[in-house]
Amino acid sequence: MVSLLLVSVPVFFQAPLVRQFPILSLLLTLGWVALGYVWRSQEQTEVWGDLILGFSWSWLAGSIYWGWLRWEPVFHLPVEAIGVPFVLISLWRRSGRVGNLFYLGSLFGTAVTDIYFYLVNLIPHWRQLMQVEPELDLIRPIFRNAIAQIQTPWGLSWAIALIVILLLAGLLPLRSKKSYWWAFGGAVLSTILVDSLFWVAALSAV
Repeated sequence: MVSLLLVSVPVFFQAPLVRQFPILSLLLTLGWVALGYVWRSQEQTEVWGDLILGFSWSWLAGSIYWGWLRWEPVFHLPVEAIGVPFVLISLWRRSGRVGNLFYLGSLFGTAVTDIYFYLVNLIPHWRQLMQVEPELDLIRPIFRNAIAQIQTPWGLSWAIALIVILLLAGLLPLRSKKSYWWAFGGAVLSTILVDSLFWVAALSAV
């Protein structure tokens, strides 16, 4: 449940904030990091602090990409992966596993979504959308064309295949009793919900 909330925050709260105040969004990363360290230093809130620290990587990446680079989809995944070297070193040291695996789960979900955009050739629509937002009259035809592409046999087949991958990657870790695997699985499963909400938003805009 907490993983779902933290995956949703960058989408529904950070996205509008970073478009208007990118520097503020970037600076708020320090606040998340400070909160994470304070909570992690206390026994009662140690897990939550760990989770917040993992979330701070997603917030940092979102601030950078959506603030200054959102017009170029090619940069999306590399920027989202900005914390991977540090996370892997931390995991090797067996430190911060809850937060680190939450971040990796969120990144995995993002990667699967981006792969779908490339497979179905939605990248041109992404670029167009970033150029015309927030003009609703200009957004509608872009959404209409993107939805038409998704509803082809090719688009639907890949959607089903990647949803199955996300479900497996999200549900299998939940069989473990370890909180860090629950954080990973929850972050992956949240991707399905967030993508579904985007789909509904696109349909309603048309």
